[in-house]
Amino acid sequence: MTIPDSYTMPDFLLSDDFGEDDIHILSYQSTENRMKSKIMLRHNLFSFLMEGEKHVYYAEKHAVIDHSQFLLLSSGNCIMSEKHISDEGIYKSVLLSFEPNVLSGFFLKYPHACPDRQANNTAGEPFLLFNKDGFLTNFVASLSLMLEGGKPLSREMKQLKFEELLLYMADRYPQQLLRLRATMQETQEDIVIRKSAETNLYNNVTVEELAFLCNMSLSTYKRKFSKVYGTSPTKWFLQKRMEMAATMLLARGEKPSEIYHKVGYENHSSFTQSFKQIYGITPSEYQQQKLTVQP
Repeated sequence: MTIPDSYTMPDFLLSDDFGEDDIHILSYQSTENRMKSKIMLRHNLFSFLMEGEKHVYYAEKHAVIDHSQFLLLSSGNCIMSEKHISDEGIYKSVLLSFEPNVLSGFFLKYPHACPDRQANNTAGEPFLLFNKDGFLTNFVASLSLMLEGGKPLSREMKQLKFEELLLYMADRYPQQLLRLRATMQETQEDIVIRKSAETNLYNNVTVEELAFLCNMSLSTYKRKFSKVYGTSPTKWFLQKRMEMAATMLLARGEKPSEIYHKVGYENHSSFTQSFKQIYGITPSEYQQQKLTVQP
């Protein structure tokens, strides 16, 4: 399977028949190394590596995972990932993805697994790394064997395997499970952050106004924004707006005076200054330069 440079998980592995389920157990196999790809996580995702090596990057965090470990990635985040084949020339993994409501349902069904008073003091994280033991090695093998049968797994079977994994983690890895539970609240806040940013990307709004819309203090909004996007709100908005401006200048052939208000600026002068911050030249110079070199 050829992986694009940017994709959403678990969507790119799903057929249309199984895209609406809230739990998926999937296998992935490749015989080629894959350099950095951007992954948008629509579900929470356990990644069980069986052969090869995986590198994961998020903001300033970096982890290297081999077959003796497995990884939990939290939904709502965007990470960078590299995949490296083993000495035998293969990369193989089993994936278990689940929506936040599945996780919430687990803690409601098994409240003893993670008491509220403990979870409240634990911060959520974009990804968590675990070491496999004998039980987990056999657990992953059981998932792989079920998938090899070729028959679609029932919702009940997927729910059972999900609960088996989390109940075992509650017993053997309680601190990791606390961090997993903490991601539920973080995920909802991430959604609010993303909605505030993406719906106001080209509106003339301040960071203070966005924080107010999200019912957060300015410092909290900036901190959570940086967690979601890996950079500050000011830098993110600047980069995205100027990328759109460059597209308008070249692909659409619009004049700088026609587009500054479309990317959230009140006047031509401030737009020009921002454009020079990113591209080093004015919008008019950029447009003329790029159009001149085109065949």
